[in-house]
Order: sequence, then C-alpha cells, then structure tokens
Amino acid sequence: MDAEIVGAEPEHLNAVLALLAGASLPLEGVAEHFPHFLVAHAAGRVLGSVGLEPYGSAALLRSLVVAPAAQGRGLGQALVERLLHGARERGVNRVFLLTDTAPGFFRKFGFRTIPRGEADGAVQQSVEFRTACGPSTICMRLDL
Repeated sequence: MDAEIVGAEPEHLNAVLALLAGASLPLEGVAEHFPHFLVAHAAGRVLGSVGLEPYGSAALLRSLVVAPAAQGRGLGQALVERLLHGARERGVNRVFLLTDTAPGFFRKFGFRTIPRGEADGAVQQSVEFRTACGPSTICMRLDL
C-alpha cells in the first residue's frame, strides 16, 4: 500500500490523536501545533504522522507515529525525511526531540544524544519538555 504524505488538515486530527494514544505517546500540545504536522494516508486512512514545533531557528520534532499495520515499510523514515526537508526550507537549523524508545532510529538521520539542558531555551519551554515527557527521556539534537 503506497501512502501519500501531505500537510495535516483539521479533519486528520482525531485519527492522529488515536494513533498517538494507541502508541502511548503524549497528546498534549498536538492540537495547538497541528498546522505544522505531516500525515501519511492511503485509501482514506491516516497511517502515520509526525509534527514540528518551530521556535525561530530551532524546532522540536514530535509525535512520530505509524499505524501498526503500516510499520516496517519505511513510512516513519519517509515522514521524518519530509519533515526535516520542510524544516530546512523554513530556516530551521537545529531540531531537537525527546524519545524513550527510538534513539537508534533517529541516529540514522544524524541526531545525537545531548543533555536536556543543552536544548534551546524556547524548545525547553514546550509542553513536551515541561510536562509531557519525563526527565529520564532521551534528548537528541540534529544540526541542519
């Protein structure tokens, strides 16, 4: 099944929230930043999503999720590649993320583990940093 990756539309929000909830990923802040999300869809179904929270020249990559039935087909990689390309186009030069389960996946894109305190101040004020992810969550950075 080939999926098309497009900018998120309001009608995609509930499907993305359901995917995130099913993967036990944080829902806080998703609706507020949804205009900066991408979704992968096919046959009328949302199969995956990833979001970007821009903070000037820095941004937070968040909420990468792929439906279980669509995993293992490169959809997560395609979503991240498209998101990073768009971040570069909008002038972002540092992308941060928090992960409990996928540091190896993100290292493939050049992300490196850093202490949380080294993330840009504006990124540290995001709901993801302040409340949605615990202090033991791995922080990563990619310089674009």
